[in-house]
Amino acid sequence: MKTTLKARNLDLTDRLRSQIERKLQRLDRITHDMAEADVELIGHASHSTDNAQVAEVTLRNNGDVLRSTASGSTPMAALDIVIDKLERQVVRTKERPGSVRKRHSDEIESVMQREALGTIDADARSAPAGARPTVVKSKRFDMLPMFEEDAIGQMEELGHSFFVYLDAETEQVAVLYRRSDGNYGLIQPVFGSSGGRSR
Repeated sequence: MKTTLKARNLDLTDRLRSQIERKLQRLDRITHDMAEADVELIGHASHSTDNAQVAEVTLRNNGDVLRSTASGSTPMAALDIVIDKLERQVVRTKERPGSVRKRHSDEIESVMQREALGTIDADARSAPAGARPTVVKSKRFDMLPMFEEDAIGQMEELGHSFFVYLDAETEQVAVLYRRSDGNYGLIQPVFGSSGGRSR
């Protein structure tokens, strides 16, 4: 795996480089031969000694861009957590593609058959000029609390560009979305506040 290492507020020694590369070998057995990883370690990112070191890894694997961040008391502790998360994400994306492709192909085939039989409503084909869009479908579903990395895995598995979930840490509804740069964005509503925050 091709690896790019960066550090902020931290001395990236040869010893630290070799430790990082050794830890990343855990991903070699489950990633594509041409996979690439960008690793950034950030020192003194927090006043808390338990979370002072942060590790961020962006993994490009067989067309998928996976990203994970974690904090720990040492750079290696943070990196261990990130690698655990990425292992789960890689496994999920390996299981996902076939099922997503099959579902999309089944949907396309169904629409084409209905079109050929003339059973698709004319209104569904084209809306009159100047017509305002309306809600045509509504979904309700149970929301089980989950962590951010699990929400990412679920969104990838479904093949969606966004995912609404109940955050296990904040116990609030959150919206995860895919950004144009391949990373993820997270919307967390703040109630009773005049201003918002963005990530």
